[in-house]
Amino acid sequence: MDLILLCVFLPLVTVAWGQYGDYNYGPYNYGDNDEWANVYRQGFNFQCPHGQVIVAIRSVFNKKEGSDRLWNYACMPAAQSLGEPTECWWEEINRAGTEWYQTCSNNGLVAGFQSQYFPSVLDREWQFYCCRYSRRCPYSCWLTTEYPGHYGEDMDMMMYTYDYYIRGATTTFSAVDRDRQWKFIVCRMTEYDCPFQNV
Repeated sequence: MDLILLCVFLPLVTVAWGQYGDYNYGPYNYGDNDEWANVYRQGFNFQCPHGQVIVAIRSVFNKKEGSDRLWNYACMPAAQSLGEPTECWWEEINRAGTEWYQTCSNNGLVAGFQSQYFPSVLDREWQFYCCRYSRRCPYSCWLTTEYPGHYGEDMDMMMYTYDYYIRGATTTFSAVDRDRQWKFIVCRMTEYDCPFQNV
């Protein structure tokens, strides 16, 4: 009887895993280990190549360097079902020393970051570079856990699931540690055009 149940349920489990299981993108190519998007206490601008989106973020904290971080990003092409980006833009600036929450407007996906360091605050202001894919809409959105897990730690955030995209983030800022924790807003995108904006 056990063998019959195994023969019946094993194919079902295999099909379900193939349809709903995690698809691992990795490993991400950040370039050389010494290749960061910025140097300490300097501004930077990072944009994925056309048609690609951010899928991984790595950062190292250094209190001696003005409580600043080095940043590195990995990009991958968006799913073919989304097509080519129809427009890209820079979102509003999120000020240094404050907590903030922002998603890409117009149903955009994060395809880059721009940041400027402010020594008076020992923090950075941030802007998202967003790209819209036709009239696709987000759904099944969720917030990641906090990155880094504790202020002052290194962080390494990766999108392990295929067809999920970063749409924004919410951050908290510690005036004591002079560091940020990030929760990224992650969504799936419809495979059809929809009439909604900034869902």
